[in-house]
Amino acid sequence: VQLQASGGGLVQAGGSLRLSCAASGRTFTNYGMGWFRQTPGLEREFVAGITWNWGTPYYADSVKGRFTISRDKAKSMVYLQMNNLKIEDTAVYYCAARNGGTTTNANDWKRWGQGTQVTVSS
Repeated sequence: VQLQASGGGLVQAGGSLRLSCAASGRTFTNYGMGWFRQTPGLEREFVAGITWNWGTPYYADSVKGRFTISRDKAKSMVYLQMNNLKIEDTAVYYCAARNGGTTTNANDWKRWGQGTQVTVSS
């Protein structure tokens, strides 16, 4: 499994970004796909997840109503639309894949992309 994340950048508070994750290397039937983020000195944090089969989304409370996760099965892509960004959203964002669905525990995920930096300024 290969995961390639892109779309990070610098944005002002209140702005929007869309992260993309290109997934390849196998079919993702029964997989969960997710986005996590990490800031220096802190553990990797769950942001959002989605089931590949049904597209059922899950969100951390901190991003509910602002972020939207989606997947395009035909293109093997996973997206994270981030709106109304806050300074505390600044982090490196990682896409991840997991056989058997989604969980919020980063230790349960075995496949990771390389990370993309999101910086929100005031």
